[in-house]
Amino acid sequence: MKTQKNVSRLIEYRIAERIGQGKVILVFGPRQSGKTTLMHAVAEKSGLDPLWLSGDEPDIRGLLAEATSTRLKSLFGGKRLVIIDEAQRIANIGITLKLCADTLPDIQIIATGSSAFELAGVTSEPLTGRKYEYHLYPLSFGELAAHHGMLEEKRLLEHRLVFGLYPEPATRPGEERELLSLLAESYLYKDIFALGIVKKPALLERMVQALALQIGSEVSYQELGQLIGADKETVERYIDLLEKAYVLFRLPSFSRNLRNELKKSRKVYFWDTGIRNAVIRNFNPLHLRQDTGALWENFLVSERLKANHYAGRDVNQWFWRTHAQQEIDYLEERDGVLSAWEFKWRATRPPRIPNSFLKAYPGCRTGYVTAEMVETFLL
Repeated sequence: MKTQKNVSRLIEYRIAERIGQGKVILVFGPRQSGKTTLMHAVAEKSGLDPLWLSGDEPDIRGLLAEATSTRLKSLFGGKRLVIIDEAQRIANIGITLKLCADTLPDIQIIATGSSAFELAGVTSEPLTGRKYEYHLYPLSFGELAAHHGMLEEKRLLEHRLVFGLYPEPATRPGEERELLSLLAESYLYKDIFALGIVKKPALLERMVQALALQIGSEVSYQELGQLIGADKETVERYIDLLEKAYVLFRLPSFSRNLRNELKKSRKVYFWDTGIRNAVIRNFNPLHLRQDTGALWENFLVSERLKANHYAGRDVNQWFWRTHAQQEIDYLEERDGVLSAWEFKWRATRPPRIPNSFLKAYPGCRTGYVTAEMVETFLL
């Protein structure tokens, strides 16, 4: 298997196209997702010799925290491409980036951040109309299929469901368990704990474990709170933090026409199934698991969201369920067209779409996804 540095990222080309257009480029993504590797690839494609600055270095933080246009010009020298890594650690970074965009338009600034907490918050208002924003997730099915071929990647599907797609575990066979355990223990909550707003770290970890056991099921904040010993508001706040740290994401329920549709429910999925399995310490192969269906659903929903983002598709997405327990795994609306899919790891016959849904939404396109046909959904 080739190494991670050889895996081309789909978003690389979209970022490279924005170089030199007079706006700051922001790239958000979880730690260890390959942001630095991506930046090297973008810099090489641009043909420019970049200046690398890291928010992890105290002197760099000091230089950029209280910057003036004169100081910035001196710091950047004659470089036309400046890459600021871990920018969320720099005080007043939003104001500094705005200053760059306004006074140094010929210098392309790219800022990366491993969490959406500070960087997204402090750059949102100052950089209105002055930025392009992208998200980098763990490796995707499409990227790896392009890397070593569709047939090989489909053969590895079971492996991907168990060990996920973070770059290092996905490209270093035999070391997956050790690397995923390290990721889950050392990096998963690092940005959250750094904020100092989580008073009980053990409570957060218990909640993540509980959510890992509920993928594919509706999540009740109240019931989850009772399970881990927290109130509903704390549960919702912690889930919001975990979303911003790229640990997990929520999928809302779809409701428009039927009275018995669930209207304010949600499911919670992990961005990476390997991290999910590391949290519950279960790397068993699929034939020894009871959660294959849930893993397959999590994998497909997260991979579809990655594919939509990298392709620049503007879509809405939901699941559908009624109080009578009729359900559809995934719905998507794009350009006014509604589509619905059922997910089955293996299927001897096509799964049925509930008649009540078909009658309520007669124009909806329907389909299903199995392991044998996964590329039709993810590419």
